[in-house]
Amino acid sequence: MKLRLALILPLAASLFAAIPAVAQSKAIGRFNDWRVYTQGEGRQMICFATVEASDKAPKSTEHGEVVFYVTAWKSGAASNQPSLRVGYNLRSDIAPAAVIGRERFAMYAAGSEAFVKDNRDSALVEALKKGSELRVEAASVKDARTAYHFSLKGSREAIDKARSLCK
Repeated sequence: MKLRLALILPLAASLFAAIPAVAQSKAIGRFNDWRVYTQGEGRQMICFATVEASDKAPKSTEHGEVVFYVTAWKSGAASNQPSLRVGYNLRSDIAPAAVIGRERFAMYAAGSEAFVKDNRDSALVEALKKGSELRVEAASVKDARTAYHFSLKGSREAIDKARSLCK
């Protein structure tokens, strides 16, 4: 796990340093509730499928923008990496979790992002493509317990499109 974190966190940092400015990204298309974007050019290009939370709980909490991503790098550094980004810092001692149907995927928090643990990326991506709804449970550093719902309508097409653009 430590080796994976050492490899992934720098990649994630470079990705998420760029992603907040989705307006600066090139919109490729919309696939029902999901959207596909690219950023950069050549071997530095990043391709990502995104979906915004359709429901945020509790309503009394300031969530900021809540987006789920599946990202690929043209350089081959990573492909189909699922992650969550929220508008606040997540607690690292309370593991976020992605839930699709009866499958639960443990995640780890890194600031305002969460990533899937222990090489479960592929399993989560397959579940995203087959499911109808994603639920993500998390906790803020201010101890707010949160839950988000994301539609998976169009996820297969969007994820496949993003990956094909960054092959």
